[in-house]
Amino acid sequence: MIQTVIKRDGRVVGFNEDKIATAIRKAMLHTERGEDRQLVSQITDHISFKGKSQMTVEAIQDAVEVALMESSRKDVAKKYIAYRNQRSIARKAKTRDMFLEIIDIKSNDITRENANMNADTPAGMMMKFSSETTKPFVDDYLLSDEVKDAIAANYLHIHDKDYYPTKSLTCVQHPLDRILQHGFSAGHGESRPAKRIETASILGCISLETAQNEMHGGQSIPAFDFYLAPYVRASFIEEMKTLEKLNGKDYAHLYEVEIDDYLALSLDDLEGEKRIVQHAINQTVSRVHQAMEAFIHNMNTIHSRGGNQVVFSSINYGTDTSAEGRCIMREIMRSTYRGVGNGETAIFPIQIWKKKRGVNYLPEDRNYDLYQMAAKVSARRFFPNFLNLDATFNQSEEWDANDPRRYEHEVATMGCRTRVYENRFGPKTSIGRGNISFSTINIVGLALECMKVEKKEERIALFFSKLDNMLDLAAKQLHERFEFQKTAFAKQFPLLMTALWVGAEKLGPTDTISSVINQGTLGIGYIGLAECLVALLGKHHGEDAEAQEFGLKIVTYMRDRVNQFSESYQHNYSVLATPAEGLSGKFTARDRRKYGSLPGITNRDYYTNSNHIPVYYKCSARHKAEIEAPYHDLTRGGHIFYVEIDGDATHNPDAILQVVDMMDKYNIGYGSVNHNRTRCLDCGYENAVANQEVCPHCGSDHLDKLQRITGYLVGTTNRWNSAKLAELNDRVIHQ
Repeated sequence: MIQTVIKRDGRVVGFNEDKIATAIRKAMLHTERGEDRQLVSQITDHISFKGKSQMTVEAIQDAVEVALMESSRKDVAKKYIAYRNQRSIARKAKTRDMFLEIIDIKSNDITRENANMNADTPAGMMMKFSSETTKPFVDDYLLSDEVKDAIAANYLHIHDKDYYPTKSLTCVQHPLDRILQHGFSAGHGESRPAKRIETASILGCISLETAQNEMHGGQSIPAFDFYLAPYVRASFIEEMKTLEKLNGKDYAHLYEVEIDDYLALSLDDLEGEKRIVQHAINQTVSRVHQAMEAFIHNMNTIHSRGGNQVVFSSINYGTDTSAEGRCIMREIMRSTYRGVGNGETAIFPIQIWKKKRGVNYLPEDRNYDLYQMAAKVSARRFFPNFLNLDATFNQSEEWDANDPRRYEHEVATMGCRTRVYENRFGPKTSIGRGNISFSTINIVGLALECMKVEKKEERIALFFSKLDNMLDLAAKQLHERFEFQKTAFAKQFPLLMTALWVGAEKLGPTDTISSVINQGTLGIGYIGLAECLVALLGKHHGEDAEAQEFGLKIVTYMRDRVNQFSESYQHNYSVLATPAEGLSGKFTARDRRKYGSLPGITNRDYYTNSNHIPVYYKCSARHKAEIEAPYHDLTRGGHIFYVEIDGDATHNPDAILQVVDMMDKYNIGYGSVNHNRTRCLDCGYENAVANQEVCPHCGSDHLDKLQRITGYLVGTTNRWNSAKLAELNDRVIHQ
């Protein structure tokens, strides 16, 4: 007798004989002779009692076919078989249609899910084929029923679900000094330690590119200036040795000569050792510039993930006050300002200036001149973004201005916004750590379910009840994924689990990574706070004080629950202001189908990213800062603050400085400025002329605007999905 059934997705469920009877009855109703209830009962009973205790769906359906063919109702058998074939074709049709769209390189939300990936190349197509077929496998075999139900109901989104089976982690902040000092092996030969700035630059690129193939998120260097600084002096010494050979003299006593700054200056009027030292400095600066230029060019041309995507890379710098560190910063920014190729803006690495009082923010600070340079570069090239180390939640009691390794106590961020700093299981640092995985809750969908409750108190109480349940489920789902990820062997991540992740040096190739990955974080994100507030209160937080108060209450509640999860599950949970790209339209489209087009909620093609004021809402930059600032302390898994400015920012770096001043005043953790940048897609020429129709350099009309999407730049909006394009068109200037 049949007791359990193995479904097509692998789940085992209790046997229900009514499903057999219903299927036969439907087939009979499509014949001329109609239904025969006695035969239905007879075949159902026969299969139920004669079958094995556990059978697959296919085996049961095969038994029904045989029984119908052996009966007097061959006509029913034919209809039943035809129906099965149609169902099989329907199941395959969705995959077939999706594959054909990828093959035909159609621009849709599947092929344009990630604007940084070129899904039109063979490697990009192959990755999309893999991605879209892997996700159903994850649903069928790796997720619990309650998680699948939450996803199906549009409450929860698992990020990078296609990478779930690989057990890979999201991102990491590279301790580049380990690689530069000791070299590394990526599984196919070893790289020697660096001795000069050119080698250090190349190893930095290789480190980022290699790790990108081991992870599903981004790569970042947390202290680019500190890590590369020693190789400036090493290169200076090389130049001195070259002069020794040329002049036949011993300059060993000048190898460690005190240098206040590495500035290329004229040799005129210089004599003796002063001339020798300045010549070596000039040569060193030239080499550093070329090394930094090569770093930027490599990060925009080296492809990872099978050759379809440039490395999603970031570098943090700004606080090394040594002459050598200042040289690194000055030359990386000079190269960035100049641009790559025909002068176009480099998309990667995302550059992040670490702003700190006493180091680079005030006029009397040692690196203030470089801070002004950072504003000038950002005004032309969008980067660097600005990370506020003075924000109360970005500070460390262990930071000491006299500590040569003080960067270990400075927060660093991924360019897109991911932040890892606090740690229950090790040192409070960003270095050697990253996000393990994250999932996002559709708080708008939860709010929509509560709209019909007339009394506000009851409506809000119901919302928090639903939010509470979904937070519990998200935390559980992330824990379950963690339990799966930790079973991976160290050898599956040849670079990450030997040289990058904190504690990885203790692992052998066949050890699991379970003892070290808890140093990372698990992120619970949210999207559409503005639309959520409109659904519950009628207004969003940018236009109403009560809505702002309630928005902070929601995210504070999430923060408090996340802290509880950290205790109960013993993980580093954090709240993330989700950087929604493909997700921004997915939640919205499904909610609109269910609830209709609701003004301020579902009437646009996207939900507003995290806690931002809607991009279409006209307000001043200061008002935007005042409203969004308090959320940064609550979202320690990552956040970002944007300001949109009009016109040519190239000649107005003060606009950038004013935004950083607002970040300082309102305790904002991380921010950046968006502005005009028109780009020729044929020759790469750029300028800041709005509404330009023809390239003044080559005459092409194939122009586009260089724009920022969820924290990073994309060279063409042709790769944006429809939801993000709709959001782009709605963006207004913040005066």
